[in-house]
Amino acid sequence: MSQIATENGAVDALDAPHQLTAADRCDACGAQAYIRVVVNNSELLFCAHHGRKHQEKLAAVAQSWHDESSRLFNEQRS
Repeated sequence: MSQIATENGAVDALDAPHQLTAADRCDACGAQAYIRVVVNNSELLFCAHHGRKHQEKLAAVAQSWHDESSRLFNEQRS
C-alpha cells in the first residue's frame, strides 16, 4: 500500500528513516532531491518538479512516498 504525502506536505514518519540532504540528487536531472519513492524495493529520488511530474504514474506502484518539498517554501522564508 502506498503512502503519499498530502498537498500540505504531511509525511508519514514511518516512511522517513532520515531527512533528505543536499547530497541526495534527483535521478531525472541531478537537482537536490526532495522526494523519495520506493518501488519494487528500489529507491528513486526526485526533485520537487520531477516528483510532481511522475506522481500520478508512480502512485499506483509505489510502496512508499516520502515528500519533503514543503521544505522549499520554509527555506525561502528563512
